[in-house]
Amino acid sequence: MSTILKIFVFPAAMVIMCLGVLTILGGHITPGGGFQGGAMIAAALIFCLIVYGLKDSPLHLSHDFLAGVESVGALLFVFLGIAGLVFSGFYLYNLGVDIYHIVPVAIQNMFDYPDPTHAGILPYLNFAVGLKVMVGLTAVVISFMGFKEYEKSSPEPDAEELDYEEVE
Repeated sequence: MSTILKIFVFPAAMVIMCLGVLTILGGHITPGGGFQGGAMIAAALIFCLIVYGLKDSPLHLSHDFLAGVESVGALLFVFLGIAGLVFSGFYLYNLGVDIYHIVPVAIQNMFDYPDPTHAGILPYLNFAVGLKVMVGLTAVVISFMGFKEYEKSSPEPDAEELDYEEVE
């Protein structure tokens, strides 16, 4: 890629990531949320991967890191759901809001999100979904780019070298 693109992409990716984080954190009061914010962050990562390449990207994303981030997102979502099940009897019950007054006050205060709209566990669920979406979309592009590099590095056999069996 050109030098101008390489100079432009990294700062632009940082701005796009910040907008993605803002979309995730404000998802309970604005249009957007975990999926949209995660897709924006993934777009910034993919932007860097396409321009710099898989090996030279300034954002080094190892398999272990991506697997860990995706696991944290999935576990956070499951644990928030189980917390609702344990304290209210309903999976993914919004513990910070407690509409039916079935959650103890101590637990309700623990999940009370400091926001005037009183969103409860929704911002935490947006965060978990954002992590999952970010890793999922980025991993697809990394896989395709890795397959393309593998395809370039492996020699293709000539048509004469291929031994086809005749079908009777």
